[in-house]
Amino acid sequence: MPARERLPALSDDPAGDALPGTDPRTSAALAADVPAALALLGGGVLTVHGRLTDASNAVLYCTASLDGVTAPCVYKPVAGERPLWDFPDGTLAGREVAAYEVAAATGWDLVPPTVLRDGPHGPGMVQLWIEPDPDAPELLDLQDPAGPAPGWLPIVRAEIEGGRTALLVHRDDERLRRLAVLDAVLNNADRKGGHWLPAADGRLYGIDHGVTFNVRGKLRTLLWGWAEQPLTEEAREVLSGLAAGLDGPLGERLAPHLTPAELAAARGRVAGLLNTGRHPLPSADWPSIPWPPL
Repeated sequence: MPARERLPALSDDPAGDALPGTDPRTSAALAADVPAALALLGGGVLTVHGRLTDASNAVLYCTASLDGVTAPCVYKPVAGERPLWDFPDGTLAGREVAAYEVAAATGWDLVPPTVLRDGPHGPGMVQLWIEPDPDAPELLDLQDPAGPAPGWLPIVRAEIEGGRTALLVHRDDERLRRLAVLDAVLNNADRKGGHWLPAADGRLYGIDHGVTFNVRGKLRTLLWGWAEQPLTEEAREVLSGLAAGLDGPLGERLAPHLTPAELAAARGRVAGLLNTGRHPLPSADWPSIPWPPL
Protein backbone atom coordinates (compact mmCIF):
# COMPACT_ATOMS: atom_id res chain seq x y z
CA MET A 1 0.00 0.00 0.00
CA PRO A 2 1.44 3.44 -0.86
CA ALA A 3 1.75 4.98 2.57
CA ARG A 4 3.98 6.74 5.01
CA GLU A 5 7.22 4.91 5.73
CA ARG A 6 6.78 2.28 8.39
CA LEU A 7 8.06 2.81 11.90
CA PRO A 8 11.85 2.76 12.21
CA ALA A 9 13.78 0.25 14.26
CA LEU A 10 13.56 1.80 17.71
CA SER A 11 16.86 0.59 19.11
CA ASP A 12 16.58 2.83 22.17
CA ASP A 13 12.96 1.86 22.85
CA PRO A 14 12.35 -1.89 22.83
CA ALA A 15 8.66 -1.27 23.54
CA GLY A 16 8.33 0.93 20.45
CA ASP A 17 5.62 -1.16 18.82
CA ALA A 18 3.37 -0.45 21.80
CA LEU A 19 3.65 3.34 21.52
CA PRO A 20 0.23 5.01 21.81
CA GLY A 21 -1.52 6.24 18.69
CA THR A 22 -0.14 3.65 16.31
CA ASP A 23 -3.53 1.96 16.22
CA PRO A 24 -5.33 3.41 13.16
CA ARG A 25 -8.56 4.19 15.04
CA THR A 26 -6.76 5.92 17.91
CA SER A 27 -4.66 7.85 15.41
CA ALA A 28 -7.76 9.02 13.51
CA ALA A 29 -9.47 10.15 16.71
CA LEU A 30 -6.41 12.16 17.77
CA ALA A 31 -6.24 13.89 14.39
CA ALA A 32 -9.96 14.74 14.39
CA ASP A 33 -9.69 16.69 17.67
CA VAL A 34 -7.70 19.54 16.14
CA PRO A 35 -7.59 21.99 19.11
CA ALA A 36 -6.40 19.26 21.47
CA ALA A 37 -3.86 18.01 18.93
CA LEU A 38 -2.42 21.48 18.38
CA ALA A 39 -2.13 22.07 22.12
CA LEU A 40 -0.38 18.74 22.57
CA LEU A 41 2.03 19.29 19.68
CA GLY A 42 2.83 22.86 20.66
CA GLY A 43 3.19 22.42 24.41
CA GLY A 44 3.92 18.74 24.99
CA VAL A 45 7.27 17.21 25.90
CA LEU A 46 8.86 15.72 22.78
CA THR A 47 10.65 12.38 23.10
CA VAL A 48 12.58 11.07 20.09
CA HIS A 49 12.19 7.33 19.48
CA GLY A 50 13.81 6.86 16.06
CA ARG A 51 14.45 8.20 12.59
CA LEU A 52 12.64 7.49 9.34
CA THR A 53 15.68 6.47 7.34
CA ASP A 54 14.08 6.61 3.86
CA ALA A 55 13.51 10.37 4.06
CA SER A 56 15.90 12.78 2.31
CA ASN A 57 15.84 15.18 5.29
CA ALA A 58 15.96 14.40 9.00
CA VAL A 59 12.52 13.03 9.96
CA LEU A 60 12.28 11.91 13.58
CA TYR A 61 9.52 9.72 15.00
CA CYS A 62 8.56 11.13 18.41
CA THR A 63 5.88 11.22 21.03
CA ALA A 64 4.42 14.39 22.52
CA SER A 65 3.14 14.20 26.11
CA LEU A 66 1.01 16.78 27.91
CA ASP A 67 -1.30 16.49 30.93
CA GLY A 68 -1.34 12.71 30.84
CA VAL A 69 -1.97 12.46 27.09
CA THR A 70 0.68 10.99 24.76
CA ALA A 71 0.54 10.83 20.97
CA PRO A 72 3.04 9.98 18.23
CA CYS A 73 4.24 12.72 15.93
CA VAL A 74 6.83 13.56 13.29
CA TYR A 75 9.51 16.13 14.11
CA LYS A 76 11.55 17.65 11.26
CA PRO A 77 14.25 19.90 12.71
CA VAL A 78 15.44 22.79 10.55
CA ALA A 79 19.00 21.70 11.32
CA GLY A 80 18.35 18.42 9.48
CA GLU A 81 17.12 19.98 6.24
CA ARG A 82 19.15 19.21 3.13
CA PRO A 83 19.95 22.35 1.06
CA LEU A 84 18.00 22.62 -2.19
CA TRP A 85 18.92 24.69 -5.22
CA ASP A 86 15.43 26.11 -5.69
CA PHE A 87 14.36 26.79 -2.08
CA PRO A 88 16.07 29.02 0.49
CA ASP A 89 17.96 27.09 3.17
CA GLY A 90 16.17 26.44 6.44
CA THR A 91 12.65 27.18 5.15
CA LEU A 92 11.11 23.73 4.64
CA ALA A 93 9.68 23.41 8.16
CA GLY A 94 7.96 26.77 7.82
CA ARG A 95 6.51 25.74 4.47
CA GLU A 96 5.02 22.64 6.09
CA VAL A 97 3.30 24.86 8.66
CA ALA A 98 2.14 27.27 5.96
CA ALA A 99 0.65 24.33 4.02
CA TYR A 100 -1.23 23.27 7.16
CA GLU A 101 -2.59 26.79 7.63
CA VAL A 102 -3.90 26.92 4.06
CA ALA A 103 -5.38 23.43 4.36
CA ALA A 104 -7.08 24.37 7.61
CA ALA A 105 -8.52 27.49 5.99
CA THR A 106 -10.18 25.38 3.28
CA GLY A 107 -12.16 23.47 5.93
CA TRP A 108 -11.24 20.20 4.22
CA ASP A 109 -8.87 18.98 6.99
CA LEU A 110 -6.45 17.53 4.45
CA VAL A 111 -3.22 18.06 6.44
CA PRO A 112 -2.63 16.68 9.95
CA PRO A 113 -2.33 19.21 12.78
CA THR A 114 1.09 20.85 12.44
CA VAL A 115 3.10 23.40 14.46
CA LEU A 116 6.52 25.06 14.40
CA ARG A 117 8.32 24.81 17.75
CA ASP A 118 11.58 24.12 19.53
CA GLY A 119 12.49 20.48 19.99
CA PRO A 120 15.39 18.31 21.12
CA HIS A 121 17.37 19.30 18.00
CA GLY A 122 16.28 22.91 17.74
CA PRO A 123 13.36 24.57 15.93
CA GLY A 124 11.39 22.40 13.58
CA MET A 125 8.05 21.26 12.26
CA VAL A 126 6.03 18.90 14.47
CA GLN A 127 3.07 17.08 12.90
CA LEU A 128 0.68 14.55 14.35
CA TRP A 129 1.42 11.01 13.18
CA ILE A 130 -1.31 9.46 11.02
CA GLU A 131 -1.37 5.68 11.12
CA PRO A 132 -2.86 4.54 7.78
CA ASP A 133 -5.91 2.31 7.76
CA PRO A 134 -4.69 -1.06 6.43
CA ASP A 135 -8.21 -1.90 5.26
CA ALA A 136 -8.71 1.26 3.20
CA PRO A 137 -9.27 0.71 -0.55
CA GLU A 138 -6.25 1.35 -2.75
CA LEU A 139 -6.19 4.76 -4.37
CA LEU A 140 -3.57 3.97 -7.02
CA ASP A 141 -3.44 1.09 -9.48
CA LEU A 142 -1.78 -0.19 -12.64
CA GLN A 143 -4.36 -1.12 -15.26
CA ASP A 144 -4.70 -2.07 -18.91
CA PRO A 145 -3.12 0.66 -21.09
CA ALA A 146 -6.25 0.68 -23.30
CA GLY A 147 -8.05 2.77 -20.68
CA PRO A 148 -8.94 3.05 -17.00
CA ALA A 149 -11.64 0.92 -15.40
CA PRO A 150 -14.85 2.66 -14.26
CA GLY A 151 -14.22 4.80 -11.20
CA TRP A 152 -10.56 5.39 -12.07
CA LEU A 153 -8.76 8.26 -13.83
CA PRO A 154 -5.55 8.09 -15.90
CA ILE A 155 -2.26 9.58 -14.76
CA VAL A 156 0.41 8.33 -17.16
CA ARG A 157 1.45 5.24 -19.10
CA ALA A 158 4.25 3.40 -17.34
CA GLU A 159 6.74 0.76 -18.40
CA ILE A 160 6.69 -2.25 -16.09
CA GLU A 161 8.51 -5.58 -15.87
CA GLY A 162 9.24 -7.39 -19.10
CA GLY A 163 9.05 -4.20 -21.16
CA ARG A 164 5.26 -4.18 -20.89
CA THR A 165 3.18 -1.01 -20.63
CA ALA A 166 0.49 -0.29 -18.07
CA LEU A 167 -1.68 2.69 -17.23
CA LEU A 168 -1.04 4.26 -13.84
CA VAL A 169 -4.40 5.46 -12.50
CA HIS A 170 -5.91 6.98 -9.36
CA ARG A 171 -9.43 6.67 -8.06
CA ASP A 172 -12.08 9.21 -8.98
CA ASP A 173 -12.30 10.07 -5.29
CA GLU A 174 -13.63 13.38 -3.96
CA ARG A 175 -10.96 13.46 -1.24
CA LEU A 176 -8.21 13.19 -3.86
CA ARG A 177 -9.92 15.86 -5.96
CA ARG A 178 -9.87 18.25 -3.02
CA LEU A 179 -6.21 17.41 -2.48
CA ALA A 180 -5.51 18.21 -6.14
CA VAL A 181 -7.04 21.67 -5.65
CA LEU A 182 -5.03 22.24 -2.48
CA ASP A 183 -1.81 21.19 -4.25
CA ALA A 184 -2.49 23.64 -7.08
CA VAL A 185 -2.76 26.43 -4.48
CA LEU A 186 0.34 25.29 -2.60
CA ASN A 187 2.34 24.72 -5.82
CA ASN A 188 3.27 21.34 -4.38
CA ALA A 189 6.36 19.95 -6.09
CA ASP A 190 6.18 16.47 -4.55
CA ARG A 191 2.73 14.84 -4.34
CA LYS A 192 3.83 11.21 -4.43
CA GLY A 193 1.45 8.30 -3.88
CA GLY A 194 3.03 7.77 -0.48
CA HIS A 195 2.22 11.35 0.51
CA TRP A 196 -1.47 10.77 1.18
CA LEU A 197 -2.70 8.61 4.05
CA PRO A 198 -6.21 7.14 4.48
CA ALA A 199 -7.28 7.36 8.12
CA ALA A 200 -9.55 4.86 9.85
CA ASP A 201 -12.42 7.38 10.03
CA GLY A 202 -12.50 7.79 6.24
CA ARG A 203 -10.54 11.02 6.10
CA LEU A 204 -7.53 11.44 3.84
CA TYR A 205 -4.45 13.34 4.96
CA GLY A 206 -1.68 14.74 2.78
CA ILE A 207 1.82 14.89 4.25
CA ASP A 208 5.32 16.11 3.32
CA HIS A 209 4.76 19.70 2.20
CA GLY A 210 8.29 21.07 2.52
CA VAL A 211 8.70 21.84 -1.18
CA THR A 212 5.71 24.11 -1.63
CA PHE A 213 5.01 27.81 -2.26
CA ASN A 214 7.79 28.37 -4.78
CA VAL A 215 7.32 31.52 -6.85
CA ARG A 216 7.90 29.57 -10.06
CA GLY A 217 5.39 26.97 -11.21
CA LYS A 218 6.54 23.59 -9.89
CA LEU A 219 3.36 21.54 -9.52
CA ARG A 220 4.43 17.89 -9.61
CA THR A 221 1.81 15.35 -8.64
CA LEU A 222 0.11 12.06 -9.40
CA LEU A 223 -3.31 13.72 -9.27
CA TRP A 224 -3.64 14.66 -12.94
CA GLY A 225 -6.89 12.77 -13.52
CA TRP A 226 -8.93 15.98 -13.41
CA ALA A 227 -6.57 18.09 -15.54
CA GLU A 228 -8.52 20.82 -17.35
CA GLN A 229 -11.83 19.60 -15.97
CA PRO A 230 -14.13 22.25 -14.45
CA LEU A 231 -13.67 22.86 -10.75
CA THR A 232 -16.56 21.80 -8.55
CA GLU A 233 -18.82 24.47 -7.09
CA GLU A 234 -17.47 23.54 -3.67
CA ALA A 235 -13.90 24.12 -4.85
CA ARG A 236 -14.78 27.54 -6.29
CA GLU A 237 -16.37 28.56 -2.99
CA VAL A 238 -13.31 27.37 -1.06
CA LEU A 239 -10.97 29.24 -3.41
CA SER A 240 -13.01 32.42 -3.01
CA GLY A 241 -12.62 32.07 0.76
CA LEU A 242 -8.87 31.56 0.38
CA ALA A 243 -8.60 34.66 -1.80
CA ALA A 244 -10.20 36.75 0.93
CA GLY A 245 -8.16 35.07 3.66
CA LEU A 246 -4.84 35.58 1.90
CA ASP A 247 -5.55 39.31 1.90
CA GLY A 248 -6.38 39.14 5.61
CA PRO A 249 -5.88 36.83 8.59
CA LEU A 250 -4.60 33.84 6.60
CA GLY A 251 -1.99 35.99 4.89
CA GLU A 252 -0.88 37.26 8.30
CA ARG A 253 -0.45 33.70 9.57
CA LEU A 254 1.59 32.77 6.52
CA ALA A 255 3.82 35.84 6.56
CA PRO A 256 6.34 34.46 9.13
CA HIS A 257 6.94 31.41 6.93
CA LEU A 258 6.94 32.81 3.38
CA THR A 259 8.49 35.74 1.55
CA PRO A 260 6.29 38.57 0.25
CA ALA A 261 6.91 37.29 -3.29
CA GLU A 262 5.81 33.77 -2.31
CA LEU A 263 2.65 35.13 -0.70
CA ALA A 264 1.91 37.18 -3.81
CA ALA A 265 2.43 34.08 -5.98
CA ALA A 266 -0.02 32.11 -3.80
CA ARG A 267 -2.61 34.84 -4.28
CA GLY A 268 -1.94 34.71 -8.01
CA ARG A 269 -2.46 30.94 -8.16
CA VAL A 270 -5.79 31.23 -6.36
CA ALA A 271 -6.87 34.04 -8.67
CA GLY A 272 -5.79 32.00 -11.69
CA LEU A 273 -7.82 28.98 -10.62
CA LEU A 274 -10.88 31.15 -10.07
CA ASN A 275 -10.37 32.86 -13.42
CA THR A 276 -10.10 29.64 -15.46
CA GLY A 277 -12.55 27.69 -13.31
CA ARG A 278 -10.61 24.53 -14.16
CA HIS A 279 -8.02 22.18 -12.72
CA PRO A 280 -4.55 23.03 -14.08
CA LEU A 281 -2.76 21.19 -16.85
CA PRO A 282 0.78 19.79 -16.43
CA SER A 283 3.49 22.32 -17.20
CA ALA A 284 5.56 21.97 -20.34
CA ASP A 285 8.54 23.49 -18.50
CA TRP A 286 8.69 21.30 -15.39
CA PRO A 287 8.43 17.51 -14.81
CA SER A 288 4.80 16.82 -13.96
CA ILE A 289 5.26 13.46 -12.20
CA PRO A 290 7.32 13.17 -8.97
CA TRP A 291 10.16 10.66 -8.84
CA PRO A 292 9.93 8.14 -7.45
CA PRO A 293 6.13 8.32 -7.88
CA LEU A 294 5.31 6.25 -4.75
